[in-house]
Amino acid sequence: HGLPVENEIEKAKELSGHLFVSKYGIKAFNEECEKIVLRYTKEWEKTINRMGRWVDFENTYKTMDLSYMESTWWIFKQLFDLGLVYEGFKVMPFSAKLGTPLSNFEANLNYQDVDDPSLVVKFQSAKDKDTFFLAWTTTPWTLISNLALIMGPDIEYVKVKDKNTNKNYILAKDRLNEFFKEDFEVIATFKGRDLEGERYIPLFDYYKDREDAFKVLLDDFVTLDEGTGIVHAAPAFGEVDFFVCKREDIELVCPVDNAGRFTKEIKEYENILVKDADKPIIKRLKQENKVFHHSTIRHRYPFCWRTDTPLIYKAVKTWFVSVEKIKDKVINSNKQIHWVPEHIKEGRFGKWLENARDWAISRNRFWGTPIPIWRDENDDVVVMGSIKELEEKTNKKVTNLHRQFIDDLT
Repeated sequence: HGLPVENEIEKAKELSGHLFVSKYGIKAFNEECEKIVLRYTKEWEKTINRMGRWVDFENTYKTMDLSYMESTWWIFKQLFDLGLVYEGFKVMPFSAKLGTPLSNFEANLNYQDVDDPSLVVKFQSAKDKDTFFLAWTTTPWTLISNLALIMGPDIEYVKVKDKNTNKNYILAKDRLNEFFKEDFEVIATFKGRDLEGERYIPLFDYYKDREDAFKVLLDDFVTLDEGTGIVHAAPAFGEVDFFVCKREDIELVCPVDNAGRFTKEIKEYENILVKDADKPIIKRLKQENKVFHHSTIRHRYPFCWRTDTPLIYKAVKTWFVSVEKIKDKVINSNKQIHWVPEHIKEGRFGKWLENARDWAISRNRFWGTPIPIWRDENDDVVVMGSIKELEEKTNKKVTNLHRQFIDDLT
């Protein structure tokens, strides 16, 4: 089971992404996956024998085996009954190439040094057409979905007048020298909390009628390490953005599909990959005189460990295991284990446990063990823990738990 097998079949059948696999057919696709697993199993046995190693091939198991899949269902049901499984809407690392969210652990497996645009954008104050909030981003495509600006409540900000343009700009005092070298005048100093609720004009018209959006919010996560001290918030594409906007009852917008392309809501960029939209978006903003500064930044960025393509962060509805609920118990259990070498206990593994977060287990894929949840028209869910349970609920004989065999069972 898993993405490597799916990737092999997608390459062999020239199926580019989730949508093409769906059109090809889940049944046909999974049958091809099964064939390649069985083929490689035989080749692996030959290779092991040639290496002179011993493996008990007569009693092996595969994750696609019915008994293994049923045991996974049983474990899931145990977790569910203990209240350790929930469905949540969160911003997750997302592989557009695979069309699926990844866990935070998977997202950390393949960071690469990349060059991205570094853009400081001018957000015009709603009450003063000559005053602009300056916000920095390395993901210009997310500006389409901007719904708020976030400032640090206790950070000191300044309003400066550019003597060359007679325009006023607001940014953190500690970041002033980064963007203004000469020909400017500081005309006001204030804390972020003094501007809470201040409204601004959105960069784009797509969501301009939203009364709950386009205002200054406050949060302590804002830092002065880089940027302007003002954060542009697109809650569908940033974890902190999501939580801050949710707290303020600002409903997110997500005009990006599971292939990482803009949806029909965004007519000018419909069906364009979001990363490919960076350049035309920057060009448009420059034409509209909404860019204050544009350069290139080299930084570390997460890539999909399976496809080696850039990840995006995207709000998705997914099922989670509540790891944080039991984290203390897990950490205590780890202390009882005799590790070899010893330093791993408090080192790499111990640190990983300390920072463990709820585990996103949903994958929008085909060749794997389906999550055993059925939902009715009232949005109530039933969880199956065994083949017997499924047969009793559906009055159907079940011989295989892959999707093509159970998707239509009700």
